[in-house]
Amino acid sequence: MANRYSLNDSYSPRTGICVFISHQKGDKAAAIKIAQYIQNSGIDIYFDEKDSSIDRDDPKSVVAAVKTAIRHSTHMLCILSNNALKASMMPWEIGYGYDKLQVVGLTLKELSKSDLPEYLQVVPVLRGTKTLNTFIANTIGRVADSLIREQKMFSASQMNHPLDNILDWHY
Repeated sequence: MANRYSLNDSYSPRTGICVFISHQKGDKAAAIKIAQYIQNSGIDIYFDEKDSSIDRDDPKSVVAAVKTAIRHSTHMLCILSNNALKASMMPWEIGYGYDKLQVVGLTLKELSKSDLPEYLQVVPVLRGTKTLNTFIANTIGRVADSLIREQKMFSASQMNHPLDNILDWHY
């Protein structure tokens, strides 16, 4: 699958699914790992860090790219952290996308669910690799078996899950 960084009106996700990755730039390293993990599961994503068409010095360019990407996505995964709670763009993205696609939050290790602001208490919030895998499996059913096998493999071995350093594993 691909990062759909250049979405336009003719774009159609190959699986029928495209997940818009919403994050605060202070969480870029974690967002890259999560985006890659979702992409490796067979789901198209939009990740603005890979969108070379955005002129980051022009707020209108950023907003236009985000609006187009949200319109062409089926889901929005908001990476929630202490940084994200201070961000101004993420609440705007969630508000813009709320009635257009399925919005889901994913908390990084540092964030307690009780720290979430009101605008995030109306969306499902995932916490950890198990709930992320369930979200992926429910989003695109054909990967469910491989994710269940993967989760059992990581929990039954000494191997680390690729997201262990940023997500809780036991949720």
